[in-house]
Amino acid sequence: MAEFATNESYITEFVILGFSNSLEQKVPLFLIFLLIYLFTLVSNLLIITLIFLHRNLHTPMYFFLCNLSFLDIFLTSVTAPNLLHNIISENKRISFSACIAQLFLFNILTTVEYMLLTSMSYDRYQAICNPLRYYQNMNKNTCQIFAGMAWIGGFLAPLPISISISALPFCSSNQINHIFCDVAPLLKIACGDTSATERLIFVAGVLVVLNCFILTVTSYVFIISTILKLSTSKGRRKAFSTCSSHLTAIILFYAMIASMYMKRPSSYSLDEGKVQSVLFSNIIPMLNPVIYTLKNNDVKETINRMTHISFKSLRSRRDTMK
Repeated sequence: MAEFATNESYITEFVILGFSNSLEQKVPLFLIFLLIYLFTLVSNLLIITLIFLHRNLHTPMYFFLCNLSFLDIFLTSVTAPNLLHNIISENKRISFSACIAQLFLFNILTTVEYMLLTSMSYDRYQAICNPLRYYQNMNKNTCQIFAGMAWIGGFLAPLPISISISALPFCSSNQINHIFCDVAPLLKIACGDTSATERLIFVAGVLVVLNCFILTVTSYVFIISTILKLSTSKGRRKAFSTCSSHLTAIILFYAMIASMYMKRPSSYSLDEGKVQSVLFSNIIPMLNPVIYTLKNNDVKETINRMTHISFKSLRSRRDTMK
């Protein structure tokens, strides 16, 4: 599993330990994660299809939601197929280059999600605090600029960290006690000085995570202040309903980020991190469509309309055949 050069040893592949190797747990774990992955793909593809096909959903909020659904499909696809393979297979090896690629892609998509959720917070701020100028302030060009900045920024921000980790020497162990190639598990097995990489992670956290969090909180301070100033309880409920789905997704996302990454890598518990990583990389992408569907009347009405049309078409076809 490790190859040797003439003067020094270096690792060219890793072994991802994943979960228990117990034969009794393999099939149930595989089926659970397979169902989660399939549900995530189908539900997010459904949202994308609904938004694409129905003009009443061609609004700034659904433009960002469509981007979020694409993102969740990619995010879970970076880790889930490899996780499923590792559960059912005895071969848990991954090449060094594939491991770094997985790390980079996961960090890209996570960073994009910070920025997209922040853009959605600003969208909700404009919708509630400036409703008369909403479509002027959040026009097509503005939405595309916000989304483009999120995807480009998501690619650039994790690049120094990924390069720094790829340059670290891995010579003592090639076993990653995790479910995929993530930052903290890789730093745990690196045999060189990781302080420079940890400083990069801190700087990225301040520049991306902290700034996105501050901008999101600021948006919601203005949103809540505006809602509380409304004269009727009905108006307050209606205004809050327009941002309740996004607020739920924001709380869930940042709660998971805080539990996973707001600590020094040296104090990171790998066994605890496995569970948190499953929640973050598999459960959140699965829950996002559910949150936005269950709490969003426009999406529910569109689904009901599509279901009604489908049943009506089937009934008319059956009557024709008779």
